[in-house]
Amino acid sequence: MGQIYKVGDLIYDANIYDGLNTNMADLQFYKRWLPKNKTGRILELCCGTGRLTIPIAKDGYDIVGVDYTTSMLEQAKVKASEEKVDIEFIEADIRFLDLQEKFDVILIPFNSIHHLYSNKDLFKALKVVKKHLKADGSFLFDCFNPNMTYVIENENKLQDISKYTTKDGRDIVIKQNMHYEHASQINRIEWHYYINGAFDSIQNLDMRLYFPQELDAYLKLSHFNVIHKFGSFDELEFQDHSEKQIYVCT
Repeated sequence: MGQIYKVGDLIYDANIYDGLNTNMADLQFYKRWLPKNKTGRILELCCGTGRLTIPIAKDGYDIVGVDYTTSMLEQAKVKASEEKVDIEFIEADIRFLDLQEKFDVILIPFNSIHHLYSNKDLFKALKVVKKHLKADGSFLFDCFNPNMTYVIENENKLQDISKYTTKDGRDIVIKQNMHYEHASQINRIEWHYYINGAFDSIQNLDMRLYFPQELDAYLKLSHFNVIHKFGSFDELEFQDHSEKQIYVCT
C-alpha cells in the first residue's frame, strides 16, 4: 500500500488559514490576465476561502469557485455575502470535476497543484482543465520552483515560521519541521500548532515538488501551449533562482 499524503484539518480551519495567508501579491497578476471587457466566464479551482475569487467578482467578473474543503467554502460564502457579491461556490475534487460547460479563463492559484501528489493526479486535473476550457481560453497557475538548498539545510529542524492572531481571537504560533522523500518528490512538512500559548497538534502539509523541466513536459503531454512562464508575479522572466513558476497557457 502506498504512502498517504495529506493536508491536516487545522491547516484548513478557515480562520487560521485566512490569518496566515494575507499576502495578496498574486491578485494583481491574475487580474492582468483576465478579459478586459469582463464578459468572459472564469473558473477558479482550489479557491479556498475566496481570497482571490471575491475581489475578482467585486471587479465585475462572472467567476465560479471550486474547492474540496467544506469549511473553506463555508467561509468563502460568508465573506462573499459580507462583500455583497454573488458567487457560485462548488464543493468538488478537481480531479473529477464535470460542470458541463466551458470557461474563458481557468485559474489554479496559490501553489495548489503541490497537493496533487502523483503524476496520475496531476494528469487527471489537467484533463479536467482542458475539458472545461474554451478553444481560445487561457489557463493560469502558479507553484514553487523547488529550492533544494533550502529543503536540505532545513530538514529535520523545528523552526518558527509564523505568529499571528486570527479573526476569531486565537493567538497562533506555527513551528515547522520537514523531511524530503526523494523517490516520490514529496516534501513531508509538519506544522506544530500552538494556540493561545499551549501546544495543540501536529498537522501534515505534504507537498509534491514539481521541477521546471518536468512541469513543462507534463503540460506539453496534456496538449497545453505555454505562452509565458514567469518567475514572479511582477512578470519577471523565469530563471534559475526564481522562487515561483507562473504559467500562462492556452
